[in-house]
Amino acid sequence: MTKRFKTRVWLAGLVMALGALLVWLDPRGPQDMTIDPEAQAQEPGHVLENAEITLFGDNGKILQALKTPRLIHTPQQSETWTEEPEAILYDSENRQWLASADVGTLNTTTQALLLSGSARLIAPDEGWQLDTELLHYDGLNQHAWSETPVLLQQPPQQMSASRMDAWLNESQVRLTDNVRGSHPPATQR
Repeated sequence: MTKRFKTRVWLAGLVMALGALLVWLDPRGPQDMTIDPEAQAQEPGHVLENAEITLFGDNGKILQALKTPRLIHTPQQSETWTEEPEAILYDSENRQWLASADVGTLNTTTQALLLSGSARLIAPDEGWQLDTELLHYDGLNQHAWSETPVLLQQPPQQMSASRMDAWLNESQVRLTDNVRGSHPPATQR
């Protein structure tokens, strides 16, 4: 019996030692991993549904308001990605300018807004709208521009160009390169 007992103890010890060795070698076990700061900077910090953002200037006045059904914010880069954004841009006289697109990217530090895919800028007070595929907006200087073809409309008039600059504070729009327009005469009633 003693020989059997010693064999069982030896076998049990061998099984336990083999189990400990397997746990130590297991690739799923705890491992020390260093965090890649570059990869971490790409990770979103917030994902919001039906979000509204308001950006204020140094003087406390509203510069931009943005509404979107989906927002992804990456705080390490101060960048916010938006789906179907609808923005209200304010000029120095507190007039509202409306902007929209399929996708938007907002840098919350520089207040730079990039609208892409069916981008539109509307000046409700002046009654015109501008359509383009890629619209840049500098929120600190209230300057919008596009380096892609644009269509400026104030019915029944319309103009197209290869580039555009709009300064909201001066209510000024400049079309450049390949400018074409249609200006029907005014009809009298």
